[in-house]
Amino acid sequence: MSDVVERRLAGLTVRIDRLLCVGFGDCIDEDPDSFEFDDEGIVAFREDLSDAGRDRLVRACASCPVDALTVVDHDGKQLAP
Repeated sequence: MSDVVERRLAGLTVRIDRLLCVGFGDCIDEDPDSFEFDDEGIVAFREDLSDAGRDRLVRACASCPVDALTVVDHDGKQLAP
């Protein structure tokens, strides 16, 4: 698996930096419909992604204490962290 994983969700581009993630799980607490832990205890996108709201997704990415999650809008403007 790549060190950086990226998906388009709710019209946003979300990136997970697997090297930065230390498994606090704050993002999962904020948006359990989008994120889960993988077998290594690193955050991952859920396989069965539902259409989470933009605000919820941005809050989840902003909640990461080590900035392992980045979210940008369709214009490339970084919304979190």
